Amino acid sequence: MAAPWRRKLSIEMKDTKDHNIRLIITGGGTGGHLFPGVALAQAMMRYRPGCEVLYIGTERKVDKTALAGLGFTITTIRSQGIKGKSLPAKMKAVLQQPNALLESVRIIREFKPDLVFGVGGYVTVPVILAARLLGITTCIHEQNSIPGLANRLLGYIAHRIFVSLPGSEKYFPATKTVLSGNPVRSSIIKAAGRMDRKLYHDPLTLLIMGGSQGARRLNSLVLEAAEKSLLEMSPRPNIIHQTGEHDVAQVREKYSELGMNARVQAFFSDMAEVYSQADLLISRAGATTLAELTVFHKPVILVPYPYAADNHQEINGRYLVEAGGGRMFNQSELDGKKLGQEIRKLLTDTKLLAEMAENSGKAAKPEATETIVNSCMELLKDKLEENNGKILAF
Repeated sequence: MAAPWRRKLSIEMKDTKDHNIRLIITGGGTGGHLFPGVALAQAMMRYRPGCEVLYIGTERKVDKTALAGLGFTITTIRSQGIKGKSLPAKMKAVLQQPNALLESVRIIREFKPDLVFGVGGYVTVPVILAARLLGITTCIHEQNSIPGLANRLLGYIAHRIFVSLPGSEKYFPATKTVLSGNPVRSSIIKAAGRMDRKLYHDPLTLLIMGGSQGARRLNSLVLEAAEKSLLEMSPRPNIIHQTGEHDVAQVREKYSELGMNARVQAFFSDMAEVYSQADLLISRAGATTLAELTVFHKPVILVPYPYAADNHQEINGRYLVEAGGGRMFNQSELDGKKLGQEIRKLLTDTKLLAEMAENSGKAAKPEATETIVNSCMELLKDKLEENNGKILAF
C-alpha cells in the first residue's frame, strides 16, 4: 500500500512520444551533499523511464563509496573549495577554476543534458556556471539552514532554488525559491514505511552517527558515557557506532574492553537497516541526517559540529528540538558523564522516548523528493513539448 504522503506529479500526461530526459547532478565532498543528489537521481530514474543520469562529483573517497553501484554514470572534475583555507590553498583553488569550467563545458556538451542540478559543495560552481553559459536549465538545492558559499553564488544564476529548512529561503531570490525539504533516498523511505513503530527492542539499541566523515570528539564522548553510565544499566543497550575511518579500530577495541555488544564501522552503506534497529540516536546535526532520522520517527540527542560554517548545524537542529523530537547540547558544555546521564534518562523512560519519536516523525518531510521532481518537470515542460516529450505521472 502506498504511503499516505506519496502523491501524483501535478503535471498532466501527454499523448506524445516519450522523451528520455538526460540529467546531470553535481555535488559532493560529504554525505550531506551526496545523498540528496542520489535521492533525486533515483526518483527521476524510477518515475521517468529511460532517464539517463550523469553524476559529477569530487575525487574524495566518500563520493566513490556513496555513489558505487547505483546505476548511473559517475565522473569527476578537479576543483577545490576556498572557504576556510590558507592563502596558498585559496590561490591554488582559484587557479583551478578556469580548467574546471572548461572541463565542465566539455562534459555537458558530450552528455547534452536537459537539466543540471547542483546539490552543494565546491564542485557545483563550475558545472552550474558552464550549464548556464550553454543555455541549459539549472537548479540547486540547499540542505542547511544557512547556505554555503557555493550555493550563495549560484543562487544568482540558477533557474530554481530548493531549500530544506524554513528561514533559509531569505538568502535567495523569492521568485525562484521553493521550500521543498531535503530529499531522502528511496531505500530509506521504503524501509521507514515498512517499519513497525511499536517500541521497543530488547535490549534497546543506541545508534551513534558522526556523519560520513566521522567525529572524533563525539566518538570519545560516547565512549566516556558508556564507561561512566551505560555499563551500570541492566540490560545494557546494544550499540551501533559509525566512527569515520580514523577512529574505527580504537572505538571497536574500547567497546570490547568494556564488554559491550557494539557494532562498529567506519561507514554504513545500508543506513535503512541501521536506522530500523535504533531506538535512540546520538548525532551531529547535518541536514541530511536530520531528514533521514525524522522519516524514521527517531528521537535524537544532537551534538552539533562546533566548527560548521556559520554554525549552521546548531541552527539546523533547532527546529527538531522545538518540535520535541530531540535534545541538543553544545559540544563545549558536554562531557562523558553528562552525556551518559542524558542517554540513560531517555533509555529508561520509554514513555518519553515514544513521545519524542512521535514528534520527530511530525517534523519529517518525506515528500521532498516528489516536490522537487514536480518543480523540475514544470521547468522542463516547455522544452519537452517542443521535442514531443511525454510527461509521466507518479
